[in-house]
Amino acid sequence: MKALVLAAGYATRLYPLTKDYPKPLLAVKGRPIISYIVDKLEAVSDIEEIYIVTNNKFFLKFKKWLKLIKSTKKIILVNDLTKNNQDRLGAIGDINFVIKKQKIKDDLLVIGGDNLFSSSLQGFLSILEKRKENVNLGLYRLKQKSDASRYGVVKLDKQKKVISFEEKPQQPKSSLVAMCLYYMPKNYLSLVTRYIKSSKTGKVDATGSFIAWLKEEIDVYGYVFSGTWFDIGDYKYLNAAKKNFA
Repeated sequence: MKALVLAAGYATRLYPLTKDYPKPLLAVKGRPIISYIVDKLEAVSDIEEIYIVTNNKFFLKFKKWLKLIKSTKKIILVNDLTKNNQDRLGAIGDINFVIKKQKIKDDLLVIGGDNLFSSSLQGFLSILEKRKENVNLGLYRLKQKSDASRYGVVKLDKQKKVISFEEKPQQPKSSLVAMCLYYMPKNYLSLVTRYIKSSKTGKVDATGSFIAWLKEEIDVYGYVFSGTWFDIGDYKYLNAAKKNFA
């Protein structure tokens, strides 16, 4: 299995803090956000290599960070060659870019570079022993249903299959939302390219839109994480993470 950390965004909602500095390298409790993610991946024996995709603007900053990281796994930094928010590839575009550039033909675990969560990945990955041939999403149940309007809202059946997915609904029907964390079996990696080609708008930024499309094509399952989770999209959630993340 390979792992891919998405870290090529420009985080405009955190300007001016991230105008010249990448969001995944912002410190929470004295460490860069992405370092916590690498710790989670480091603990998974099945992961052989970790890819981190960033952009041309911040590539050297990640390269400097990488020199300070101690990992038993090979970490490969990938430059998606974009230089600003206007020419960004988007999350799904970056996944497609890395799969093609690195010629990935293995099962792939994708995780957003701004995701902070306290639980280990072991519970999520242990489920894959039963559903290894399926796409699996990491999910989290928010305390306030109203907050779910910022995310992709999910409904599961008794078998934990995704039967409903709404991207950022104004009136969420559930507090169960999708994290930017999912497992894709190697046989389904080609669906990323197919989705991009099928996109009528050409917008391939939101991972939620991809999942909404994907669940109509194949069976997609979900795993609900416990503990705490912070999706650091703006100052409110960055400050909450700095205060409450353990």
